[in-house]
Amino acid sequence: QVQLVESGGGLVQAGGSLRLSCAASGRTLSRYTMGWFRQAPGKERDFVASISWSGTYYGDSVKGRFTIPRDDAKNTVYLQMNSLKTEDTAVYYCAASFGGFGYRSRSSEYDYWGQGTQVTVSS
Repeated sequence: QVQLVESGGGLVQAGGSLRLSCAASGRTLSRYTMGWFRQAPGKERDFVASISWSGTYYGDSVKGRFTIPRDDAKNTVYLQMNSLKTEDTAVYYCAASFGGFGYRSRSSEYDYWGQGTQVTVSS
């Protein structure tokens, strides 16, 4: 079992930056592909970014603005969000998928999920 806890969400103005954290317990994250997803009200959960031994992978809407660094020593993965737009407003979820290789963008590929953290971008 892996327990994931997100933090760092909040209210930010358009053009600003925010860093989300996802702390894991129960297992060593280095053996997992980690991903971030988001869900806006009335919309489906969308892929944001993932990181594995194969590298990083980003959704088209966040390429060039978001990055997904990880610190395996701290068992934590981050989502650095820059140049935020109002359309980035959503609940952001961290997820873990056992297996260190591959680019995984479908929510069905992930085994464990955090509770989510709200990000609101104001104009």
